[in-house]
Amino acid sequence: MSASEGREHWELLPGAGVGPLRFGLSPAEVADALRLSEPQKRVGGPYEQEDFADGVKAFYDAGKLACIALDAVTGPQVLLAGFALAGHDPEQAHQFLLDYAAEHGSCLLYTLDDSLALTDLGVLLRSQEVGGVQMSRPVFVREDWLESEYYRDRLPLEGVPATDESPWPS
Repeated sequence: MSASEGREHWELLPGAGVGPLRFGLSPAEVADALRLSEPQKRVGGPYEQEDFADGVKAFYDAGKLACIALDAVTGPQVLLAGFALAGHDPEQAHQFLLDYAAEHGSCLLYTLDDSLALTDLGVLLRSQEVGGVQMSRPVFVREDWLESEYYRDRLPLEGVPATDESPWPS
């Protein structure tokens, strides 16, 4: 299956969310927006994480949606200036973000995991291994998380074992 074949297309809403999901929704409202009764899986750790069918992961801060990660192959596709954010070679996707930022005056940021973000749009591109190949996967984050060094350095990382450490400042 190619990175765009047979997948839903969602609209990017800078600062507000993506597709039917808006930052600030409760877990029940996220399930309603996705037209599902509940997630396939709930994951513990520093952020409440729910994994839904079709490659959508929702992360919550104090019970409100703060981050949305889409699978490189099975998640909905999101276009930015006609460029599909999911399913590309990560270097090609990063170059697109660099070019986009230069053309539109967007603020760029590299995170601790070497992901590249357009902070003013709340778009973060990560790499995902699919069948031995690295592909780009988009993550959409509340802008204040990317503006805050504290949150930026503690963005949700899928697949990282849960720790007992609290992500919140004392």
